[in-house]
Amino acid sequence: MSIAIIRQMFEGHFGAPPTSVSSLQGDLGASGRNILRVSGHGHKAIGILYNVREENVAFLEFSRQFRRNGLPVPEIYGEDLEHNAYLEEDLGDTTLFQFLAQNRDAENIAPEVIKAYRKAIAVLPRFQLQAPLDYKFAYPRASFDRQSIAWDLNYFKYYFLRLAGVEFNEQGLEDDFQNLSEFLLAADRDYFLYRDFQSRNIMLRDGEPWFLDYQGGRKGALQYDIASLLFDAKADLPANLRHHLLEYYLDELANHIPIQREEFLRYYYAYVYVRIMQALGAYGFRGFYERKPLFLQSVPYALKNLRWLLHNTELPIALPVLTGAFRAMLASDKLMSLSPKKTDGLLVRVYSFSFHRGAPPQDESGNGGGFVFDARGLPNPGREERFKPLTGCDAPVIDYLEQYESVQQYLANVTSLVDATVDNYRQRGFHNLMVSFGCTGGQHRSVYLANQLAEHLRASGGLEVVLRHIELEKMAR
Repeated sequence: MSIAIIRQMFEGHFGAPPTSVSSLQGDLGASGRNILRVSGHGHKAIGILYNVREENVAFLEFSRQFRRNGLPVPEIYGEDLEHNAYLEEDLGDTTLFQFLAQNRDAENIAPEVIKAYRKAIAVLPRFQLQAPLDYKFAYPRASFDRQSIAWDLNYFKYYFLRLAGVEFNEQGLEDDFQNLSEFLLAADRDYFLYRDFQSRNIMLRDGEPWFLDYQGGRKGALQYDIASLLFDAKADLPANLRHHLLEYYLDELANHIPIQREEFLRYYYAYVYVRIMQALGAYGFRGFYERKPLFLQSVPYALKNLRWLLHNTELPIALPVLTGAFRAMLASDKLMSLSPKKTDGLLVRVYSFSFHRGAPPQDESGNGGGFVFDARGLPNPGREERFKPLTGCDAPVIDYLEQYESVQQYLANVTSLVDATVDNYRQRGFHNLMVSFGCTGGQHRSVYLANQLAEHLRASGGLEVVLRHIELEKMAR
């Protein structure tokens, strides 16, 4: 019956019945919509069947408002909300994500792809700064407010952390969620928030970007949408390109409104984190809960983004339990195993721990363990009062250790031994290697050595390196 409605709308708009109706199955699994390509007599359109009336109304109303404002969104040819159906302009088959995938070699992105991203980004402020815009049809909320943030964070907690088996302190995590929410709500939120501004929702037609799937739009902060695009998990944009495109966005935004970059960037990475958590919640719901493994393939890319954020950014607020959960995710063999296996791929997990407080970390990969290095024979910063509140990540401790030739020789010997094993494992097609450093308290020497080795391995290229400090994680709880 519903397909018949789509046929009727096509004939009503184009004056002739369709000769072909085909399902675009790739979209059905992702959104729950039945998306149909309808064509005939030189015309074509996209038919949508979806049983959430409120989302249909939001898409249709926003589409009309956007087209009135000259934005490149599909024309609506017909609608029948009683039967949960509408007909829209066909924007073709090429998404920005597909264009990127077809024109890259690992981190080398073709110039024409970067140009396409810049074109899409140049349009984003025009969406965000529209006025007046009627939000009364927004669904499920008219604003990215405290309730919206809570939904996203709990989605992440229950459908990702719980189902992935990541341990966390319940009350501590709730406290961090509360602090993060307060911080996010302090940003200026009087703009249109597209909500799902990512590469699969941007179509390229004749080289120009067109936009879809803004039915979750609401009032919110500028930072959210550019974070969604640049940290889109499977797009896997290189960090230098993300930086370039963020600067380009800020330049374009400044052409429309006065912009204080420092103020924008103060909140930007917090919105990056909340967007990644929302996406991980979706992957967990579809993958772990609904048992659709295709969605879990995006998890390693999201974890890669989290790893970069933890190593390269610092929020103005402390979120110790949430950060601990992130680090536990990065150290999870279950989650890392979701990565597509490659015969030359090698994951090296580097740990620091305390001999005084327990045995070395256990190897959960099934590989039987790896190196355990004892750093207790090295000079101990922990014996000096000035270093007791610090860790092996802090500059005074690093300077103290690096003044000793014995520390430098120890690290050189360890690095040489691990490098030889890495080369051997890669030649033999092994996928896991574990290296642990222990000292008395697990706070200074072992942390320093683990950091140094992880940095060395990452710089060598071609390796997935996971770094985890067991005692520091306990201190952060």
